[in-house]
Amino acid sequence: MTLQDADANDAGFGARIRSAIFWRSGSQIVSQMMSWVVTLAVIRLLDPADYGLFAMTQVILNFATFLNGYGLVSALVQSDRVEPHRLRQAFTIMLLLNGALALLQLAIAPLAADYYDQPIVADLLRVQALLYLSTPFISVPEAIMGRALDFKRPALVNLIAAIASAAVALVGALSGWGVWTLVYAPIAGFWVKAVGYVIATGFKPIPSFDFRGTGAMVAYGASLLGGQLFWIVQSQADIFIGGRMLEPHQLGLYAEALFLTQIFVSKFVPPLNDVAFPAYARMQKDVSRVAWSFCKAVKLLLLLTCPIYLGMAVTAEPLVETLFGQKWLEMAPFVAILALAMPFMTLQVMFAPVSNALGRPGTTARVAAVGAVLMPIAFLIGIRSGAIGLAWAWLIAFPLLTAVTARLAGGPMGLRFIDLVRAAAPGLGCSILMAGVVMAVDRLLPPLSAPLRLCVLVPTGGLAFLAALMLCARGTLMELVALVVRRAPPVQAPA
Repeated sequence: MTLQDADANDAGFGARIRSAIFWRSGSQIVSQMMSWVVTLAVIRLLDPADYGLFAMTQVILNFATFLNGYGLVSALVQSDRVEPHRLRQAFTIMLLLNGALALLQLAIAPLAADYYDQPIVADLLRVQALLYLSTPFISVPEAIMGRALDFKRPALVNLIAAIASAAVALVGALSGWGVWTLVYAPIAGFWVKAVGYVIATGFKPIPSFDFRGTGAMVAYGASLLGGQLFWIVQSQADIFIGGRMLEPHQLGLYAEALFLTQIFVSKFVPPLNDVAFPAYARMQKDVSRVAWSFCKAVKLLLLLTCPIYLGMAVTAEPLVETLFGQKWLEMAPFVAILALAMPFMTLQVMFAPVSNALGRPGTTARVAAVGAVLMPIAFLIGIRSGAIGLAWAWLIAFPLLTAVTARLAGGPMGLRFIDLVRAAAPGLGCSILMAGVVMAVDRLLPPLSAPLRLCVLVPTGGLAFLAALMLCARGTLMELVALVVRRAPPVQAPA
């Protein structure tokens, strides 16, 4: 292959990556904006206690989900070649695993209800077992499209699924279903997605019980289980501890504050990681290129997210009252604290696809193991101060976890700590300056209604952030503009 051919291949690969990001993240943004309109209406109709009860069930679901076989799908994406028979084998294994998980959840539902001292939790968990059965029909077609960096078709399916879920949520809230609204809406979304993915890929969900040759795939998937288990312990320890010691109302306030502040890191970063994993996998023979690409991704992503996080922190009170209503105003202190921890979480979760793509799932497991020890200890200490102590635990412990992650996961790709600091500096530094301006303006404002106060503070923050970028990080701003408004390269005359 000539140098010209290699450049052409790199250009084509880069174009596919940009297209994948556009469809994967773009569709996520559109579907989230649409569903959030419905979500805000639902939140105003339901009570914090409903969300507290729902959060209790999510601990069980998330803990069981780490066994749902998604590691097998990662093996399919990471491998050089995938035959149709291998897809059917993966589908069968996932069908068996998720069927077993559904039965397991039915068995432990009464035990969970006794632990939380909330009888309705058992009924909620029994119905939520339907979620597991949709997973095989989603994951294998997702792997097919992920290998091809085809995110247009799943983007359209995800949009349809989001519409279905939002419709069920709105009907349920208006019909007085209470906490059951939060149960039926995701079930509808998952099953619409399952059917849509199968149709979009033409995958025939026919089981194959011939498991010969699946050893490597199962081994790779099993190697990811440790990291996933540790991640579940880390991410669910707060609700598991708080659910036992707090009333559903207080737990609901904390859980929704966490949900609000994690919207971007949980809804928009995973789609980027979905694109990043196959992209990094193709670069795995050139670790310096991986490190350079990772730093550039950190710089641009924090440039987009940090002003949102810090903006949430300094406008928490009018933001909560405007979006959720007066009865949720007690949630504002939780939002103010948790939002400050989210830049660290955003950075931390970006490391996993790099380690997995480089064939080092053990690194992800070690990082998760640290989190599985550090975060529960922080929550056990924080809960002594009530629900607000759980929020402080996030802000104190997560920067430490991010530093450990950078040390463990950055080493294999030759990432220096100073490079990471330089990449994060423009977004985080300019956002801190913006937050200071917003706080100063807020103190000068006369008494205003929450929506009007927000209408003053949000544009102020936007202008302050743009001014800070122009003064302190103009080069980074130009990079972002070039990424969003990319011009076609000039056509060169043949030699």
